[in-house]
Amino acid sequence: MRWVNRQIRRSDAVLLGAVPILLLMLVYLFLAVSRHAANPFDKILPLPQGMVAGMVPLLFQPDQLSGQYVFWADTLASLERLGLGLGIATLTSLVIGLVLGVLPPVRATIGPLVTGIAVIPPIALLPILFIALGLGETAKVALIVIGITPVMVRDIAAYVGSLPREQIIKAQTLGAGSWQIMLRVALPQALPRLIYALRLALGPAWVFLISAEAIASDIGLGYRIFLVRRYLSMDVIIPYVAWIALLAIVMDVALAQLSRRAFPWAHGASH
Repeated sequence: MRWVNRQIRRSDAVLLGAVPILLLMLVYLFLAVSRHAANPFDKILPLPQGMVAGMVPLLFQPDQLSGQYVFWADTLASLERLGLGLGIATLTSLVIGLVLGVLPPVRATIGPLVTGIAVIPPIALLPILFIALGLGETAKVALIVIGITPVMVRDIAAYVGSLPREQIIKAQTLGAGSWQIMLRVALPQALPRLIYALRLALGPAWVFLISAEAIASDIGLGYRIFLVRRYLSMDVIIPYVAWIALLAIVMDVALAQLSRRAFPWAHGASH
């Protein structure tokens, strides 16, 4: 049987997916052990016990100044900013994407502006945001929103605009107006696509969040990574990066499951 025709069972897919991760961990352990054999005080590739020792105070010991458990406070602060930014971007993308996709005059008027904003590197706008909005939470959330909204809008608008013309004609035959078509025809079909677009935006959203926290913040996962880098504290940086990756994976899986349960018809389910 050709490989292109092979179907992988879910349990086998999990095992196959774990193989490269385990190989990467083994390669890291080999390199770390080699470096520590040559230099027991090496800080570039810490051993697992070194990372445990570096993370225990952040996980289980309250900070002497703030009284907070640093790791969990950083996580909560970052997730609050990310959640707010993703929420605003998702709602904005759905509304604007539907309007652009269903109404050609609006698409012709606003489409070029959205395209222009989408091609601007959001990180380049960070100094402007900090100057205009200050160094508080607003600028950090705004960077996430500005960074992912235009791309999501273009995706939703293109998807809605590509819906079969027959559906629009049938709805008009039954007496539906433009807004009814938008809400009764386009919206239900756009929702699973919106979740898919949100999943694709998770990676860039994390990048914008970490960038904003690194430049102007006093708490957060990105702030902590860039704070300890001056001390070459890889025993903290690596676990923080791994934690961010785990959070992103959990969010992606949760969105995928939400889409499958809420819109099974969009994933080829028969019922």
